[in-house]
Amino acid sequence: MKKYKESELILNERGAVYHLDLLPNEIADTIITVGDPKRVKKVSQYFDSVDIKKKHREFKTHTGSLNGHRISVISTGIGTDNIDIVFNELDALVNIDLKTRTEKKQKKSLQFIRIGTSGGLKKDLPIDSFVVNTSAIGLDGLGLYYGMTNTKLTEEVKNPVIPLYTAHSDPYLVEKVARRMIKGVAITAAGFYAPQGRILRLEVEHSDFLKQVKILEINGFPVTNMEMETAGIYLMANLLGHKAISCNAILANREMGLFSKAPGETVDRLIRHILQELTQD
Repeated sequence: MKKYKESELILNERGAVYHLDLLPNEIADTIITVGDPKRVKKVSQYFDSVDIKKKHREFKTHTGSLNGHRISVISTGIGTDNIDIVFNELDALVNIDLKTRTEKKQKKSLQFIRIGTSGGLKKDLPIDSFVVNTSAIGLDGLGLYYGMTNTKLTEEVKNPVIPLYTAHSDPYLVEKVARRMIKGVAITAAGFYAPQGRILRLEVEHSDFLKQVKILEINGFPVTNMEMETAGIYLMANLLGHKAISCNAILANREMGLFSKAPGETVDRLIRHILQELTQD
């Protein structure tokens, strides 16, 4: 079996994965990801119990149970660069023997549910609504490092900043957790301002790029929202053999130039909705 060098699979002084500071018994098979570390407690406050609390850098983890279901909630921070770290290390916890640094013969598949916030790209997409992304288009570049690009999609967009990649949600999780949500495709950007077409004091090099990508569709579902993690989550889950969905509270409408008046309440409604759907038998 393949063995991993110390420089490639880095462990800390207690033998935990380097960035997350987690051991295999400290995570559940069902993992909710959030961006903001403060949002971890906003999810775990609804658990019946929390028995694991760990924090290292922006990566905060609570593991506990709700209605007999063991669940972890982990903050990823912002961007697909962090998603690359989080998913590789979580996969290592279940599919690599950390003591021998060898790959396990029997692989485990985790299920991931992202609870995130996003900006809507359609006039008729209501602020404070919920969207589950059936697919995502990555503008962030992570797919290039794993040999994943969508040549056809790249050709449809004039002068893309980089070759685009696509990745997809797990249909079972969409049906179980998000069947009542609006379905659409996410655009995952490499930043919040210029990469998403926002202009403050700096001019944007590709001013028409947003107009080009938001008219695309995948498998009959239109582009609905833009954020910074979903394509990376789907890419890593697809490649590593895990299941994932991304559920988004739409806090902004980019077409109308509007932002939610009660973003905290909207996110809390999304959290409670997902936990209810996830834990009902």
